[in-house]
Amino acid sequence: MLDKSYVVPWGKRGSMSTGAEAAVLADLVHESAPLPAGTRRERFERSFAESVGSRHAISVNSAAVALHMAIRMLDLAPGDEVIATPQTHRATVQPLLDHDVRVRFCDIDPTTLNLDPAALEALITPRTRALLLVHYGGCPAEMDTVMALARQHGFLVLEDCVHALGARYRGQSPGSLADIAAFSLHNDRAGTVLGEGGLITCNRDDWAQRLHRLRAHDTDTRTAHPRAPEPGVPAGATYTVPLQRGCVRRPGSDATMTEAAAALGQAQLARVETAAAKRRALAGRLDEVLARYPFLTPQSAPAHSTHAYHLYTCFAGHQELRDRLVLALDRRGVEIQLRYFPQHLLPQWRHRGHLRGECPVAERSWFEQHLNLPCHALLTPHQEDYLIEALDGSLAELNGGAPVPAAVPATVCGQR
Repeated sequence: MLDKSYVVPWGKRGSMSTGAEAAVLADLVHESAPLPAGTRRERFERSFAESVGSRHAISVNSAAVALHMAIRMLDLAPGDEVIATPQTHRATVQPLLDHDVRVRFCDIDPTTLNLDPAALEALITPRTRALLLVHYGGCPAEMDTVMALARQHGFLVLEDCVHALGARYRGQSPGSLADIAAFSLHNDRAGTVLGEGGLITCNRDDWAQRLHRLRAHDTDTRTAHPRAPEPGVPAGATYTVPLQRGCVRRPGSDATMTEAAAALGQAQLARVETAAAKRRALAGRLDEVLARYPFLTPQSAPAHSTHAYHLYTCFAGHQELRDRLVLALDRRGVEIQLRYFPQHLLPQWRHRGHLRGECPVAERSWFEQHLNLPCHALLTPHQEDYLIEALDGSLAELNGGAPVPAAVPATVCGQR
């Protein structure tokens, strides 16, 4: 409830901050170096690329910008087809609205909420140019199968890694598993710059050069330029643009990450694993509670992967049971959210012809089954204990109360 104060609130910040961040900001305030860009940003990009296992990391001022720029690298042309997951935040797929392409939403695996490789294969056509996937909640997607299909059919893969800091897939970090990836450093992410920030990772040098140009106005302050004919000026004479003026060679933007944000990101990198371990420990305790109640099951990660638990997701057998659990937890002071509404049913995509029934697994999961429990690094030990007790008490109440109907028709929005 929007006006309610919760004992266990949904996370407003996704990462722990200590005196290190305060010291970094104090140093910046007293320095005379430029703040829009400089050595701290370059250092942060190198450190992030190394931590992910990617050749390049290009920082920008938000994850939405990172996704827009990453999609630009796909060089989509009119008539191309792009496959995308419907189970994600709108920022993942919204940039595709700017392109004259056909978007085909691929249904999800009911246990991971990630794109289902079997459903993916059925959507591939000779016009398929790219695939956009997300590691939902920090649960790695089945990248071996996905990349094998991509190489077989010749399309590119973009990883949305906004939930995936601290995750692993066969020992590798998301962000190094596909052709290009986008990360978030938003306030509620596992690594934050105390506001907005994003990164793009890739291994291609030509893409990195293009991304650097897109991030800021691509100016040339050194090249000699032909002079217009003037009296007394020899034919073919040139002039050099002064450093403070420059000539724009290509259109760009103003998406540069500030030195303050980069310095904060650098300080946060050292604690990504610690925060992820804290979330995994709490997720283990939640799993133990769910194991006592077979009518509720947790999201399952592939055996060869490590879940980052940006979101802790579980599934009820049907809508009535899920809704009763949400209300029981809310009464006990535990804030619950449902993430995310199926993208193909949002107005902007329905306007393009997408309808209910297109991704039945994703629809059934959101409307009837899944819920997200608080699981973030800033919960105190008392709040964690309270969450465990509240979940156990709510499930015991449902288990011992009146019988729950086997199925209840959905009455929520998004129906045809």
